[in-house]
Amino acid sequence: MRHEPAGSDIASGKISASTYEAELFRLQAEFVKVQEWVRAERQRIVVVFEGRDAAGKGGTIKRITQYLSPRVARIAALPAPTERERGQWYFQRYLEHLPSAGELVFFDRSWYNRAGVEKVMGFCTPAEYHEFLHQCPILERMLIEDGILLRKYWFSVSDQEQQRRFKQRLADPMRQWKLSPIDLESITRWEDYSRAKDEMMVHTDTPEAPWYVVEGDQKKRARLNMMSHLLSTIPYADTPLPALKLPPRPKSRGYERTPREQSTYVPDHCADL
Repeated sequence: MRHEPAGSDIASGKISASTYEAELFRLQAEFVKVQEWVRAERQRIVVVFEGRDAAGKGGTIKRITQYLSPRVARIAALPAPTERERGQWYFQRYLEHLPSAGELVFFDRSWYNRAGVEKVMGFCTPAEYHEFLHQCPILERMLIEDGILLRKYWFSVSDQEQQRRFKQRLADPMRQWKLSPIDLESITRWEDYSRAKDEMMVHTDTPEAPWYVVEGDQKKRARLNMMSHLLSTIPYADTPLPALKLPPRPKSRGYERTPREQSTYVPDHCADL
């Protein structure tokens, strides 16, 4: 007999809020351990997040990095290329964001823009597109041979769920910034993006750098599934932290604080709440 996971809603497959929060915090604690391992062992990790618009990439990155140091874990979310960058080798501006020893980098979209939006929207030529499909596996193999741990995740979402999320963002002034005209045009080009994704996978889903697909219709489940899987692929270990102890406060040596009226303080906004 098939049993549903504890804490789940059997009818919808959703997990309860309490289960989600508890497991999320446990996984975040493991990522802190990964961070310390990366720092101590001078490792380099690159995680590529790709997928449909509104599939949950950004939300997952946000949860992974919530308790991590920005000096160790960086998010690379590049804007459209400048005129100068358009004259460079295509991969060049992405390579500038690769990690040094002791760093993790999370690419919120990556060099795979050429295989997706640039291909579908006609922002690159057919020759540039085919050159990308040829060079990309070679480049990724070089990164791995140099010791970088490369992980690639594709976030999948149904057209109905994507439509629902787009409508939510359009109606929410706090999240409208997440939508762009190109995002909205993806609705009318759903099948074009599907074909582009399939062709991309054929050429770049390699034994050295495989793609892992995340079912994204349920955001909370997708986050936990992706985070758990990523942790399972990293050979990290507990790293002893240096013993820290608060020193005793020294006795006063006669310092007197300057009068308050000589400084400009932030108004007490909370007093009016």
